[in-house]
Amino acid sequence: MGSLRMTAAAVQPAGVHAPHGLPAMAKRLVDIVGASIGLVVALPTMAVIAAIIRLTSTGPVLFVHRRVGRGGHEFPMVKFRTLDPGTDDHLMHDDHREHFEAADFKVRPDDPRITRVGRVLRRTSLDELPQLWNVLVGHMSLVGIRPVVRDQLATRPDHHQQIYCAMRPGLTGLWQINGRSQRLPIERLELDERWFAQWSFWGDMAILLRTPLAVLRPGTH
Repeated sequence: MGSLRMTAAAVQPAGVHAPHGLPAMAKRLVDIVGASIGLVVALPTMAVIAAIIRLTSTGPVLFVHRRVGRGGHEFPMVKFRTLDPGTDDHLMHDDHREHFEAADFKVRPDDPRITRVGRVLRRTSLDELPQLWNVLVGHMSLVGIRPVVRDQLATRPDHHQQIYCAMRPGLTGLWQINGRSQRLPIERLELDERWFAQWSFWGDMAILLRTPLAVLRPGTH
């Protein structure tokens, strides 16, 4: 493993250059405008989802877990809870394999721990609507690399760690429109690296336009 150590302090990427100047400003502006509009439009739906979760199962409505963002800073990523209460914590403290599955949302669609409401939310990605708040406050971007946990990132080669710390993680990305969780971990990693290497403002716009169809495509989750 390389020399880059993942600590609570921010990591300054070395040899990896993130977009800057006007393109970066335009990307952030789209994030702010898009997340603001998205939250306003989705608020009634989010309120209904929250009420249904509250009525159909015990426990919190939201699941908050820490992910690594730009500069190596951790942030609280928010999503609607889709598993039985306490299951998320159990997964994150199980053996090494399950830890990585939980970090990548690799819970089988037929897992009995998924609530009835959670099954629908996962299939439609509606469980990720609260992440629009993460985008609005600057933790995430509408389009980017996958949000990962610190222990998961620490196993990656140096240049991959630097890429993940150079950009805000995304609500969607190349990984979302190219098979989503059907992809092997190494394939999702390669898609993240390709997105970073070929990044352009208009490329992000194309990914945003393709995301709804990718989410609704049968067989993906």
